[in-house]
Amino acid sequence: MNNQRVLLDTSFFIRLLDESDPLHRNAIGYFKYFLEKEFELLISTIGVAEYCVRGNLDELPLRNLKILPFNLDHAQKTGELAKFIFENKGKLTLSNRNLIPNDTKLFAQAEKEPGVSIYLSSDGESKKIHSLLRSHGLVKFDFFDLNTPYDEAFGVLDL
Repeated sequence: MNNQRVLLDTSFFIRLLDESDPLHRNAIGYFKYFLEKEFELLISTIGVAEYCVRGNLDELPLRNLKILPFNLDHAQKTGELAKFIFENKGKLTLSNRNLIPNDTKLFAQAEKEPGVSIYLSSDGESKKIHSLLRSHGLVKFDFFDLNTPYDEAFGVLDL
């Protein structure tokens, strides 16, 4: 069994479950790859809440996911990351929004949970925040961009 864990953000599930979304095919590719390679797939309770704004809980592929509750360790790490981001927000060029606290919460979960090596999202603004945190050694996990197909991201042939 593979020990690697991946935290899937809300944007992943939106694209996975919407066949008309331009990134649906990429989402399906990642999902199949992770299942075949026996990654443990995590969804945060924060991601569930975000998804349920426009979707329903029963739409999510919960039998393939482990629910990751937001806990005290995550909250403490969130404070550390958020403080750094707010102190360095001038280094970020976020085009579509202000700093989103949920991004920081999800990053804290990915950082604090043992074995999480990948955070998968299609959110380019979130990727900018991750890059800032990573460049200062505050997070170690990799940010995978759903805009990049899984076979390219992992360097495998999609046969």
